[in-house]
Amino acid sequence: MIDLEREKVSDSIQYRSFQTLRSALKAAERQGATICNAMDGVIQPKYSPERVVVPSLEEIRLARESDDEIRLLVDVMSGCSLRTAEACAVNINNIVADDVYRITEQIHNKSGARTPLKHREKGEFREVPLPPKTRSAILDYIKKSGNSEQEFLLRTSHANHWTNGITSYRWNKARKNSGISKDLRLYSMRHYFASNYLSNNIPITDVAE
Repeated sequence: MIDLEREKVSDSIQYRSFQTLRSALKAAERQGATICNAMDGVIQPKYSPERVVVPSLEEIRLARESDDEIRLLVDVMSGCSLRTAEACAVNINNIVADDVYRITEQIHNKSGARTPLKHREKGEFREVPLPPKTRSAILDYIKKSGNSEQEFLLRTSHANHWTNGITSYRWNKARKNSGISKDLRLYSMRHYFASNYLSNNIPITDVAE
């Protein structure tokens, strides 16, 4: 746990790691494979999860009307459950079938570098459903921006991809201009994906997968 603190790992990961370690040691204790109360004296990491905010359809509509880049982010995050760092690396080549989007990399939110997906090694990926509306949104953006020959669709005049700083700045600007609540983060669009699927009777195990 000290190593996790030293590496400045997020509170949520520290908390989950603690819970996993404690469960493993408890199981080993029951089987007589370790000493009793091995976790005595170890202080549980403090973690207070933020309140989850799920955007309404009206809030999504307002966000989509702000500008083309924010519309693309909102569409791929609410439609395909991309994390913000993954949405920054949205790529036409990741459409591997009419209804499948393959997420292969992300733009790290601290370093701004291209990195493997969270909890995955380089070369590993995950595939998610690609709704027709989201596929059309990606293709429409390419048609309007002319970015189809470049690797990443979201770029600046100085870089070939958006970073976390650029994304936060553009989202906050769009949110204020649209009159959307400050509690609504761009990441909330991913919560919409989960809420939308669950409300349409998709099994929670399928949503998690």
